[in-house]
Amino acid sequence: MQLTLPTPESFPAFPFDPPYSIQTDLMSHLYSAIECRQIAIAESPTGTGKTLSLLSSTLTWLDDDKHRARKGQIDALTTPEWVISQTRDEQEYEERLAAARKREEAQRRKFFARKPSPDESASDEDDSFLPDDDEEGLDDTIGHESWYGIFYASRTHSQLSQVVPELRKLRREVHHNRSTSPPDHPTTVGVIGDEGGKRKCDSSGSDVGIDYGRPETRFVSLGSRKQLCLNEKLKAKGGDLDERCRELLQAEGNKRCPYLPKPDAVEDNRLHEFRDQILASPKEIEDLIAAGQASHTCPYFASREAISQAEFYRLSPALQPLLHRDAREALNIDLTDQVVVIDEAHNLISSLLSLSTVALSLSTLNLCFEQLSAYISRFKNRLASKHVLHLKRLYRLLHTLKGLLSNWRQQDNIEVMTVDALFSMLGGKLQEINFLEIQTYLRKSKLARKITTYTQKAKSKDGQKGTPPLYAVQEFIVALAAATDDTSEVQIKYQSLNPAPQFRAVVDAARSVILAGGTMSPMSDLTNQLFAHLPNERIVLFSCNHITPESNLRTLIVPRGPQGSELNFKSSNMENGDLLFELGQVVANFSRIVPGGMVVFLPSYKMLDKVKSLWEEKGIMSSILSKKKVFVESTADVHELLTRYTEEIRSGGKGALLLAVVGAKLSEGLNFSDDLARMVMVVGLPFANLGSAELQERLKHADRLAGQVTPKNSAYSAAGKELYENMCMNSVNQSIGRAIRHKDDWSMLVLVDMRYQSERIHNKLPRWIGKSLITTQTFGQAIKTASQFFVSKRQS
Repeated sequence: MQLTLPTPESFPAFPFDPPYSIQTDLMSHLYSAIECRQIAIAESPTGTGKTLSLLSSTLTWLDDDKHRARKGQIDALTTPEWVISQTRDEQEYEERLAAARKREEAQRRKFFARKPSPDESASDEDDSFLPDDDEEGLDDTIGHESWYGIFYASRTHSQLSQVVPELRKLRREVHHNRSTSPPDHPTTVGVIGDEGGKRKCDSSGSDVGIDYGRPETRFVSLGSRKQLCLNEKLKAKGGDLDERCRELLQAEGNKRCPYLPKPDAVEDNRLHEFRDQILASPKEIEDLIAAGQASHTCPYFASREAISQAEFYRLSPALQPLLHRDAREALNIDLTDQVVVIDEAHNLISSLLSLSTVALSLSTLNLCFEQLSAYISRFKNRLASKHVLHLKRLYRLLHTLKGLLSNWRQQDNIEVMTVDALFSMLGGKLQEINFLEIQTYLRKSKLARKITTYTQKAKSKDGQKGTPPLYAVQEFIVALAAATDDTSEVQIKYQSLNPAPQFRAVVDAARSVILAGGTMSPMSDLTNQLFAHLPNERIVLFSCNHITPESNLRTLIVPRGPQGSELNFKSSNMENGDLLFELGQVVANFSRIVPGGMVVFLPSYKMLDKVKSLWEEKGIMSSILSKKKVFVESTADVHELLTRYTEEIRSGGKGALLLAVVGAKLSEGLNFSDDLARMVMVVGLPFANLGSAELQERLKHADRLAGQVTPKNSAYSAAGKELYENMCMNSVNQSIGRAIRHKDDWSMLVLVDMRYQSERIHNKLPRWIGKSLITTQTFGQAIKTASQFFVSKRQS
């Protein structure tokens, strides 16, 4: 028997009253998914308040879960005594918090107690280079006994930066009253005064038992040492910052980092005071650095001190701290029964595959082999027998791989093979070697750091800059050891074809995982590749219409040009001068009727260069320039380009046209609101290059998972085709999502290619396009429809 939380009809934490119906629907959907331990994939277009809805729904569930006995409904008939005995009141909550604080203090004492013995002789200095034994240390992971937490991550910095401002808008109810007995009712926190002097009060105007100015959400931003380090001298030395930081933690006197308390100063409260400051108000990474400088205290370790008392964790940079097991362990993150939110999750699959790709060059192998040989020679008489055994196995592995890559260097072709085929090629020399054992040994012994540090000091110079070379070997071994049924290719690198195994660790541990984004279509890509092992009832999908009125959006499919020619920009037509000339006429005609800004996305930089050159030669560019100033995306930084484009449009002149590339910097995460994009045009379908060996293997792998055989005369069967199309349409959807950024915005979307008429293709467009989609039969009809739309907007 258990208590089940009913999905609330309203969400008082949401700062705008009343919320739009699509916002309430999204919050209800997410709340229910968390309560039912489901995987939610949610598509909510930009401008619909997605971030606020995510925060409101997840934190409302978190609050309700803390008081489940009062808010829940009993699944089965039982007695009032059972309810009373199972009630989790505030007294129990405070007792668990007190226990957590005791554990935290014990961990802190043990952490600061780590220092070299003062009577160690100089001859024992080399002991620091010996491999660590594999005994497990103190478990200081985040996992809460007292409450669940919310882990929020996103691939883009722009999305992460929205969390703190939106968090401050929420109107949460707080229950952490200072008394140990539960209150009769929760206290609603309000704000009195202006931004300069806020204080919180209950509905009667009396001060509540909380610190002045303390927000309802205990928030901590978990960054890396590289992001948060204040020690400029340490950073200036270069090399492995993590390892240099660890060395300073164990140093004495003036050699110790000045931003940490002394190791014997057990009563030093600097870190705890800074921790409380972190939890007092949500802080960006930049705020943590500034506060750390002001208090002369390390923000990296202070934020880790805040972990055990926080309830909302924002992970940065990007997705690696969440998706990569080693990164989670480095931050002591335990996702068991936690709520995981990944915003802007449309590129989650590519991120997972990227994290699973490990390059291993011959030069790196040679360097590793040289360093390992020198290390074994120096310490062979001081190593325990178990270390000698593991090092001999590692030595043999490096020697064999080095020989293999030396032979491959003589070949010009790319050789594709499975992990099993690689093991077979390595031969009997490695048959008795267990890759999983080597992986475990490298991780627990910290051998990569030990060897690199010894090598640097032996040469009496900083030595190799950057990441220790043995890390590359360690990552490669980890990838091989983790390979199960995931067919992979090696070209001096390991390339995973299956994103699911790495993400499965997150899914299996978490209570609920929420994947959200403005354009998540086609969602089948996520369900097929990441959640095929889950029952259908555990996966719930949500997609809503746009918040803007239907009259503010028109979407045209343009299959023919002004001359009546079919517009088909498949790869074999990219050199067709007549087709590219007709495309120029399409763009020139639309530029005459589009007010403000017009953004045209092309499939590749190669095509962008081609059309720009041809249009200038044929005079089409002059025709376009008579109506709009033209800007062209390049591989360089786009900030200056965007600034000039924006200034041109806002100057009130004739407007501007921006030529951009699908999948490049301008196609994701940028805001082309209002006059910046009154039309977004996507030319062609940006299918990936089928000549790529990696792509070919991914498509074949998709066929194999579906039990299909890839035809010899084709790159894919049905499942591979579905994956190939989904990859393409994911890029298209991100590009068209640059328009319509708020409820009063309006724009026209134009898809220029006859292939968009296919039901298979246009069904993969976002749901919010909805009824606005029109397939035109002639170019004249397209221009007429567009003209009518823009006239109606000028008149409204």
